[in-house]
Amino acid sequence: MSAPSIIISHLTWSAPGGRALFTDLNLVFGPGRVGIVGRNGVGKTTLLRLISGQLAPHSGSIAVGGRLAVLRQTVQVDPDETLADLFGASEPISLLSRAAAGRATANDLAIADWTLEARMNAALGRMGLAAEPGTRLAALSGGQRTRAALAALVFAELDFLLLDEPTNNLDRDGRAAVTELLAGWTAGALVVSHDRDLLEHMDGIVELTTLGAARYGGGWSQYRARKRAEMAAVERELSEAERRIAETARAAQAQAERKARRDRAGRRKAARGDMPKMLANARRERAETTGAEQAKLAERQKADAEASRAAARERIEIVAPLSVALPSTRLPAAKEVVRLEAITAGYALRQPVLGPISIGIIGPERIAIMGPNGAGKSTLLAVIVGALPPLTGRVRRGTAAALFDQGVSLLDPAASILDNFRRLNPGAGDNACRAALARFGFRAEAALQIAGELSGGQLLRAGLACVLGGPTPPGLLVLDEPTNHLDVESVEAVEAGLAAYDGALVVVSHDETFLANIGVRRRVELADGVAADAGELDQRPTRLRRSDSISSSE
Repeated sequence: MSAPSIIISHLTWSAPGGRALFTDLNLVFGPGRVGIVGRNGVGKTTLLRLISGQLAPHSGSIAVGGRLAVLRQTVQVDPDETLADLFGASEPISLLSRAAAGRATANDLAIADWTLEARMNAALGRMGLAAEPGTRLAALSGGQRTRAALAALVFAELDFLLLDEPTNNLDRDGRAAVTELLAGWTAGALVVSHDRDLLEHMDGIVELTTLGAARYGGGWSQYRARKRAEMAAVERELSEAERRIAETARAAQAQAERKARRDRAGRRKAARGDMPKMLANARRERAETTGAEQAKLAERQKADAEASRAAARERIEIVAPLSVALPSTRLPAAKEVVRLEAITAGYALRQPVLGPISIGIIGPERIAIMGPNGAGKSTLLAVIVGALPPLTGRVRRGTAAALFDQGVSLLDPAASILDNFRRLNPGAGDNACRAALARFGFRAEAALQIAGELSGGQLLRAGLACVLGGPTPPGLLVLDEPTNHLDVESVEAVEAGLAAYDGALVVVSHDETFLANIGVRRRVELADGVAADAGELDQRPTRLRRSDSISSSE
């Protein structure tokens, strides 16, 4: 039997608006883990949908040899759907329940899979979950549902896993479970992700760009090193071609000037009668012949250099740079930014999601709020910025704050990016508005896009532009999983901007690389029963209570 494979031949596919995503794309996948990377909108998710058969190629073909499935991601959950439904095992589980109750027929007992529940539990346990087959998916948090979906894929014993941003909604333990799953996966796996820690464990990387697809061996670090080397070589080729074009132009100009001087001298001699007419004509013909040959040589050299320049440029993707330069917040180092004193918080008086908890932030501290899904991280952020009043306790705030939740709700979805900027920065003139938005990639007509029609990555960039691009950014910036919808290049640009931001930062993120790159030095860990603050201001663990139900914000 031949090994499982996915063969993509001369694939062409265009978006409904007519924009071509793939043109004559050729790729082959076999056993092994391959990360698929690229900028937002380049077609990563579309490629998985084409491979899985959810979309049909406009031309070309995709041949799949083996069984595959796509990780279910951010789907609407049927309130009655259970884990057994997710595993495709509802009827076999029902049969086992009838057998346990003594209501099974002889035929039922003959076909019963007595190992089914044990195998389901093993798959769930591998992803860090313990739940009964009858558990409703609606009762699980988003991260728990992602883990359950991964467990169902493991249970199915597939030849290929197709994973689209598998760590987006997962806490630290969930991310570790996905990494561990893929580390031991010996079949095929195609992983669309911007999670650099996860991509480090890949056997290969496929980069999708507007120029096509390029494949690299090894994980993220090896890919980046190869990519940097390739781009440096292309830049050298482009620079050399530009130098040759300039030299050819200078040589041609010098040759033309020498010829003009000789022609003038010849005309002067002929006018004085110093040279016989026959000799003068012969010299003129030789000069013209030599000049024509030199001109042809110069033209060939110029054409060769221009061809080299064009070839180099074809290997460089034209991308508008994202420049995140921020004005100063002027936040004093000793300023009390916010202090929470024995607060409890939640959405029902008798069911606090967290607390009591005490924490203080002084000056431009950078704090990461950590903890498992459902621990109350988003609730804590809402209390910090004043979006949610505490049920008990006291909150003191000493500076303006801006919250970037996962929906970037500070933007009016019905207004344009430019109008949102003007609303949030009423004193800024039109030129200042346009310049600030341009630094975040919203130039000219792009600034007139309606916020509600933007992609997740565009929405975050627009929010950052409107809040941080003003004349005086807020002294406290609060971000809830800011990297979830950004491609790696945008994440790195945001990292650079936040690293230069001189205010206080409070960030919920499980992306360890992102936290390190923005200079987080202090962590508050939320978990069942305890919130441990490892910061300088409050070394004592504070108590945390969770409600029985999982907050929808988590």
